[in-house]
Amino acid sequence: MKRRNFLATSSAATTALLLFPGMAPNSAHKNLKTIGVQLFSLPKILEKDFRGGIRALSEMGYKEIEMYGPYPFSVDSVKERWNSLAPRLGFSGSGYFGHTPKEVSTILKEYGIKATSIHTDMETLQTRMQQLGEAADQIGFEYVGLPAIPEEKRKTLDDYKIVAEEFNTIGEQAKKVGLKFAYHNHGYGLQDMDGQIPLQLLLEQTDPSLVFFELDIFWTTAGSADPIHYLKSYPDRYHLMHIKDMKEEVRFSGDGGNPMQWMELFPYMTTAGSGVIDIPSIVSVAEKAGVKHFYVEQDFVKDPEIALKKSFDYLKSIKLKAPKNKQ
Repeated sequence: MKRRNFLATSSAATTALLLFPGMAPNSAHKNLKTIGVQLFSLPKILEKDFRGGIRALSEMGYKEIEMYGPYPFSVDSVKERWNSLAPRLGFSGSGYFGHTPKEVSTILKEYGIKATSIHTDMETLQTRMQQLGEAADQIGFEYVGLPAIPEEKRKTLDDYKIVAEEFNTIGEQAKKVGLKFAYHNHGYGLQDMDGQIPLQLLLEQTDPSLVFFELDIFWTTAGSADPIHYLKSYPDRYHLMHIKDMKEEVRFSGDGGNPMQWMELFPYMTTAGSGVIDIPSIVSVAEKAGVKHFYVEQDFVKDPEIALKKSFDYLKSIKLKAPKNKQ
């Protein structure tokens, strides 16, 4: 309950600043206060030495992490599928990386890092919410995220309508255990399907008080959509953001709907500030639109010790600016 009381207090403070912006320090030109990292950016390092990996992130300057599953409490089918993928991935570590929740919490506290969000799968979200709440009490995270909608659940527009209903149910269950549910977009669902944009359908047919979103600026751009458009069109819906840059403008070979298309674009990912995405503008708009947590994510990046440090230094150096069409 202490964690939940803290979250309520933090929410009240945030609301006060939104209602009375004059209470905040000069925000016209400022740096990002806190920068996080999605742990899928350095899985091999964490699998070999979890404590050492967390220490390295702390030394780079990172203050927050987003974890990825499966976890000990994940459904068996997901753990089996993960194990089958491990040989192709080149690593098998995930979740707590062989540690107990108490050990993970102790290590994070030792290096001044907070776990603010985790990614898990749809079935675990639907059937293991109580266990997710217990894990949050042990580790401290506030958001439970879905990294992707299962492919079989998004073949038609009617499928997306059903998913919107399922999201509302998941969000309601998450709220009961003191958590917030967030959906992370990939490249699919960003183009017209029978007269509607599926992602917009999800945004408009889900309860704003129960369902939040995590904007991945790389996948959104690769899906021929504009991150700033979504941030401005749906304020306070996006609470989290994945930041990774694009070496050159590139789009999916298809609809961005399967892992093979995602993997085709991995070579085009680069450190923040080294590519063509206008990160300063996106982040500036994101802060004003309600994004609370910014995570660097560089899937399968070579030399993460170097790449993640470069991304951190760049994000720390940029000056956030007001949107051009400020009202």
